[in-house]
Amino acid sequence: MSKINPSGRDALSVPGARILAEGLRFPEGPVMLPDGRIALVEIEAGRITAIGPDGGKSALATPGGGPNGLALGPDGMLYCCNNGGFEWIEAEGVLRPHGQPPDYAGGRIEKIDPATGEVTRLYEQCDGRRLRGPNDLVLDGKGGFWFTDLGKVRARDREHGTVYWAALDGSQIIEAAHPVPGGANGIGLSPDGGTLYVAETETGRLWKFDILGPGELRKDPWPSPHGGQLLCQFPGFRRLDSLAVTAAGNICVATLVAGEITTVSPQGEIIDVVRCDERMPTNICFGGPDRRTAYITLSNTGRLLEMPWKEPGLALVA
Repeated sequence: MSKINPSGRDALSVPGARILAEGLRFPEGPVMLPDGRIALVEIEAGRITAIGPDGGKSALATPGGGPNGLALGPDGMLYCCNNGGFEWIEAEGVLRPHGQPPDYAGGRIEKIDPATGEVTRLYEQCDGRRLRGPNDLVLDGKGGFWFTDLGKVRARDREHGTVYWAALDGSQIIEAAHPVPGGANGIGLSPDGGTLYVAETETGRLWKFDILGPGELRKDPWPSPHGGQLLCQFPGFRRLDSLAVTAAGNICVATLVAGEITTVSPQGEIIDVVRCDERMPTNICFGGPDRRTAYITLSNTGRLLEMPWKEPGLALVA
């Protein structure tokens, strides 16, 4: 089991760090747009929002449900995992999701035109099984993308998570790994595109898979339930959310409860910790001309944090 480095940094004490935007309704999925703005989702509001360098906000689209993960495609479109929505609890300035809402009708993958706000549904099911709670995605640079489905949680039961691959043009979707009992959440690719990383929320486990082809992963027959290889077991009570990969191949994982961004090496060692100003930093992306600026969604309190990062982020493929 890896140990957390006690010499971690406090995000807001880092020179140059600032809260770029406030008043967001559970933001996640930050993406750097070509014009320098950050697109993100506001899950509780069912909205896609752009944040300017001055912190100004503008609505790009309102797909409803629960827009969650975002990626920018080679066609300039935003590709969105929509989890279908949550119920919500809000008290003392803290907003958090809570279970499946009464009007839930399933999850979906959507293509969104940021210029017009037009929303097109690409996928709602795979092999006759409805998508439940699509969460996060990463493009593979080969006309497709990998995405996670967290499943849904109810008062007395929960669904297993799943990893999928799908074509950007809406022509094919493949179930690649199932079950992920603690919920499949963050997802990313190694710099060479040969390894897929998946964060399992409730267990605090970071998994890796060797990629054999579109929708095809090398799987160990036992003992993991889905065939992945355990890269890192996070210590203590830590739940995992989204992740981003650096140019050097390190994996930066948004770590819930502890309120951290935890950096894991490709060998599975925890090498850095950044403590955030709340318990639910959910997503991180890199931007700026050298990709050394991190944008972190502080979802409980509806803020977007901008801060310098120790190393450049990976240039994402489209």
